[in-house]
Amino acid sequence: MGLNKEQKRKRIHQRIRKKLKGTADKPRLAVYRSNKQIYAQLIDDVKGHTIASASSTEAGANGAKIEQAKMVGKLIADKAASANISSVVFDRGGYLYHGRVKAIADSAREAGLKF
Repeated sequence: MGLNKEQKRKRIHQRIRKKLKGTADKPRLAVYRSNKQIYAQLIDDVKGHTIASASSTEAGANGAKIEQAKMVGKLIADKAASANISSVVFDRGGYLYHGRVKAIADSAREAGLKF
């Protein structure tokens, strides 16, 4: 039997993670999406610490999922700015760069993050 959808995503994510590494100066912006919520974290892989995190539940986002993702992207960019972080490495988490994942990236860029 073949792999299910989640196992395929995890395999793709492992392949992506071999190439990406976040540091304290340029952390990794990791995205995770569930069926109802979307989450973003700024991670320092050298120390293994999460610098900042944001989620659609924390943002109090209502409405369409794309709109929720845009609010989370803006929120994580604001938290990054307060932590004196201006550039990040984007980790799409094995998801296609489309839809909610792209909405987080675009709104984070508009709010001032560089990647």
